[in-house]
Amino acid sequence: MNETQIVRALRRANAVARAALDAGHHPFGAVLVAADGETVLLEQGNIDTVEHAEAVLAREAAQRFDEATRWSCTLVTTVEPCAMCAGTQYWAHIGRLVYGMGERRLLQMTGRHAENPTLDLPCREIFARGQKDVRVIGPVPAVEEEIAALHRDFWRR
Repeated sequence: MNETQIVRALRRANAVARAALDAGHHPFGAVLVAADGETVLLEQGNIDTVEHAEAVLAREAAQRFDEATRWSCTLVTTVEPCAMCAGTQYWAHIGRLVYGMGERRLLQMTGRHAENPTLDLPCREIFARGQKDVRVIGPVPAVEEEIAALHRDFWRR
């Protein structure tokens, strides 16, 4: 994906996050982008504290697409995946990840919030322990503030 495609996909994921927020869920959103960098195959907002957008999307992708297709895709998500979501992406065989805002920045916003007991464990560390070369891009400064705005407002409530 080129920079324009990355920004466009992150903005779409943030729109999914806004829809999740409007539906009463935490403001996280993810999209699965095909190898062309343009086609969105799936999108998913956060459901609850266990069914995170990225993990649900990765499981759905594993059901719908063959391994070669998944490996050529990019999971684009508003916030760096937690350990559970990175692990699910790894096992679902999705070859690339793009995220807008880092998990550590989210932790600074949420603190010790009971609904988001953030694991301070970067996804790159999780992928580095595996046997697959999952490519990671993020955080992306061009959209980081747009994504942070949804979270600042939500976690202050």
